[in-house]
Amino acid sequence: MSMESINDQPTAVRDGEELDVAKVDAYLKSSLDGLIGTPTVRQFPGGASNLTYLLSYENTDLILRRPPFGTIAKSAHDMLREAHIIDSLKPVYDYVPGIVSICEDRSVLGCDFYVMERLEGIIPRQDLPKGLKLSEADTRKLCLNVIDRLIALHQIDPQGTQLEQFGKGEGYVERQIKGWSDRYRKAMTDDASGFEEVMAWLSENQPQDIANCLIHNDYRFDNVVLNPDNPFDVIGVLDWEMATLGDPLMDLGNTLAYWVEAGDDPQMQFMRRQPTHLKGMLTRKEVVDYYLDKTGYQVTNFDFYEIYGLFRLAVIIQQIYYRYYHGQTKDKRFANFIHAANYLETRCMKLISEHSDS
Repeated sequence: MSMESINDQPTAVRDGEELDVAKVDAYLKSSLDGLIGTPTVRQFPGGASNLTYLLSYENTDLILRRPPFGTIAKSAHDMLREAHIIDSLKPVYDYVPGIVSICEDRSVLGCDFYVMERLEGIIPRQDLPKGLKLSEADTRKLCLNVIDRLIALHQIDPQGTQLEQFGKGEGYVERQIKGWSDRYRKAMTDDASGFEEVMAWLSENQPQDIANCLIHNDYRFDNVVLNPDNPFDVIGVLDWEMATLGDPLMDLGNTLAYWVEAGDDPQMQFMRRQPTHLKGMLTRKEVVDYYLDKTGYQVTNFDFYEIYGLFRLAVIIQQIYYRYYHGQTKDKRFANFIHAANYLETRCMKLISEHSDS
């Protein structure tokens, strides 16, 4: 099987998400030297938020990132901020692509967007590519390497670098609980769960910030790129839309919200979008234990961070569903998002009950 079939590949652009190729091409050729031909445009299938396209020129491939179509929250999908984070991170974290152009001219696409180098490799989406066969021991090795990239990110000292500008200082945990609670209430639809007990519990059980470092805020297997010649080697980390300075344990809680284990219930299995169910993958508890051992952080109970991560994921899902519910996007993938958001309330309440009993 060829490497091309194992590497992550784009597909045809989804209906309603087409780019004005002529305008993009003219803009890029006015700001970059050496581009040959007119690009073919394809779209990467992952993601329900910002949209990612492959622009294939005769002599190079480029990646374009733009916000979703339709009405979006004022603070969401800040493409300029995402591009500047990647650009500022590059000197101290060698797992991000180089930014080649940042466009604030909305006459090109009607929105801000940026263009970056393509990191070509394997992206572990819902399942590993069919051509990539890993033993249980190899799967564990891959899992640990992916976690190690997150730990490496959290150990970067932002002081004295451009990264200092991307956070608000102390009080991160409190801001997140209030902010995500407000976002959920604004994204409510008639068929949505209330989440009031969950929001109240989170508000009443907030720990102090354990540290203030750069956090990814959406760190998952399908946001890493693996070296096709050595699939244990993580050569890239993508999707920095929600990165900021904040508490690293909150970041880990966000990661675990997507971490579906082989023994999880059918509803959680249905939501799986990464291959964490495979034999050899760490369980959520093993991830926490490994992370704490590597970082030296002292935490007596991780329940708060896990429940926060699940609630935050529910808010993100509900925000996307809100756009579909109100006809702001026609993407049929989002029609059933309401069931996932409502299920996550049940899961949060179960963890809260178990926490109270312990």
